[in-house]
Amino acid sequence: MGLHFGNLYKLRGIVTYKLSPYEQRAFAGLFKQGIPNVIRRTKDQVLYVLPPFVLSYLAYDWAEREHKKSMRKNPATLPTTSNMS
Repeated sequence: MGLHFGNLYKLRGIVTYKLSPYEQRAFAGLFKQGIPNVIRRTKDQVLYVLPPFVLSYLAYDWAEREHKKSMRKNPATLPTTSNMS
C-alpha cells in the first residue's frame, strides 16, 4: 500500500521545507505593513472601480425616476367633477 509516515520514499531532486506552526507569526506586520498596503492598493484601483459604479448608480436612479413618472396619472386626462353630473 505504501510506507508509513517517516519511512517515505527518497526522491532525488525534490526538496521540501517545513516550518513549525509554533514558529510562525500569523499576523506579523499586520498593522505596520498590512494597513498601509491596503490603502495603497485601494488608492491605485479606485479610478478603475469607481466610475462604473457611479455610472451604474446614475442609470439606476434615472430609470427609477422615469418609471415612477410613467406610473403617475395625468390630471389633464381625468374626468372633472363638473362633467360627472
